[in-house]
Amino acid sequence: MVGTGFFPAGREQAYHIEESKRGSGHDLFLAGTGEVGLMGMHQDEILDEATLPRKYVTVSTCFRREAGAAGKDTAGLYRVHQFDKVEQVVICRPDEAESRAWHLRMIGFVEEILRDLGLPHRLLQCCTGDLGPKNADMIDIESWMPGRGDAGADGAPKGAWSETHSASRLYDYQCRRLNMRSRGETTGGRPAPCHSLNNTVIASPRVLIPILEMHQNADGSITIPAPLRPYMNGRERIG
Repeated sequence: MVGTGFFPAGREQAYHIEESKRGSGHDLFLAGTGEVGLMGMHQDEILDEATLPRKYVTVSTCFRREAGAAGKDTAGLYRVHQFDKVEQVVICRPDEAESRAWHLRMIGFVEEILRDLGLPHRLLQCCTGDLGPKNADMIDIESWMPGRGDAGADGAPKGAWSETHSASRLYDYQCRRLNMRSRGETTGGRPAPCHSLNNTVIASPRVLIPILEMHQNADGSITIPAPLRPYMNGRERIG
C-alpha cells in the first residue's frame, strides 16, 4: 500500500483490521484495488528490459470506506464499500512515449467493451488538482446513466454522465517506491525505475447501472446485451 502510493495519502479510504489488538503480530488493511497486489509482485526486482512490457490483469474483491463522501450516493449501486473489479496493470520501459502509448491503448480496451455493451460514454481528462500524488495523468471514462442527475419539473431524473472506469499513468512513481527497476538498452545498461500504468477494465456493481438503464424497455423488461447472453444461458431478456 505504501509502495503503490495509497499510503500515506488515501489511508483514510482503507479498512483497517486491527489484528494487533487481538494478539496478532501486525495489523492488516483491505486493498481498494487489485493494482496493489499486481505491482507488489516485482518489488525489489531488476527486470530484463527484453521481458517488458509486463501485462497483468486481475479479478479481485475491493474494499473502500468512501470516507469524505459526506453521505453522497449511499443508496443504490453507485457508491458501495465492497465490489468486484477487473484491473489491468502494465509495467513498461522508463520511456515517456511508450508510457503514453500504453495509456491510450488501455483506454481503447475499455471503449471497445462499452461499445460492445451498447453504452454511451465519454472521456474526461482529469485536471492536475484532481490528481493524487501518484498520478502523472488520469482519464476517467464516464457512462451515461439515465437514472442519475438532478430531477426535472416532473420529478424524474434528467440523467448524468458518471464515472465507471479510470485509466492512469504514473511514470516511475510507484516503481521507485517499490524499488522495481529494469536494465537494458533504454537505461544504458544501468538499473532504472520502470514506468507503470493501471486501468479499470470493468467494475461491478456500478457498471450494472448503465447496463440496466440503457437497455430497459417500455414494459420494464431488460434486453440483455448480445456479448452477455452466453453467460445468461442464452437469454435475451430479463423480466
